[in-house]
Amino acid sequence: MNKVIIRTCIVTRKALSREEMFRVVKTPNHEIKIDSTYKAQGRGCYISKDKDIILLAKKKALIEKHLKVSDCKTIYDELLKQF
Repeated sequence: MNKVIIRTCIVTRKALSREEMFRVVKTPNHEIKIDSTYKAQGRGCYISKDKDIILLAKKKALIEKHLKVSDCKTIYDELLKQF
């Protein structure tokens, strides 16, 4: 039996299984990308797989705040395309 891994969404602060969320990671090369394997090295944050939540994160610039970067507009667009 596999253990369910629980993570917290940066927008809603709800604890969900990581398969219900996207992981966005800042790699050691300072590259921002979506981590579909949930195993990439670097600082990461989790966002629920919900269009409204992603739009709210974009409005409040939450990925930028959590990953300490200046611009993630392309990441939000990529997240919205994955629906």
